[in-house]
Amino acid sequence: QVQLVESGGGSVQSGGSLRLSCAASGRTGSTEYMGWFRQAPGKQREGIAVINSRGIPKYVDSVEGRFTVSQDGAKTTLYLQMNSLKPADTAMYYCAAAGPFIDTSQFLRGIGVPYWGQGTQVTVSS
Repeated sequence: QVQLVESGGGSVQSGGSLRLSCAASGRTGSTEYMGWFRQAPGKQREGIAVINSRGIPKYVDSVEGRFTVSQDGAKTTLYLQMNSLKPADTAMYYCAAAGPFIDTSQFLRGIGVPYWGQGTQVTVSS
């Protein structure tokens, strides 16, 4: 089992920045992918960024160039640096992790992703 706890959410004005963190514990050595999802009110959850065990990131178009996903050296903390935030980025943000039996595309679709955090709210005002 892997436990994930997010932090760093909050309220910010349009154009501002936030940095989310996700602390991982348990069998973190079993994870191949860690990443971020978000869910806005009335919308489906969407995967937005993932990083694999080799440190290679992948982003969806809506956050490419504005958000950066990274890990610490021990791979027990995942970060999401969010710049140039827009009101459309308002959502609950979730950290997630998965083992090696899927690919990055499947991860971003939430397929075969067993580990999830509780979420942290990000609100961007215009």
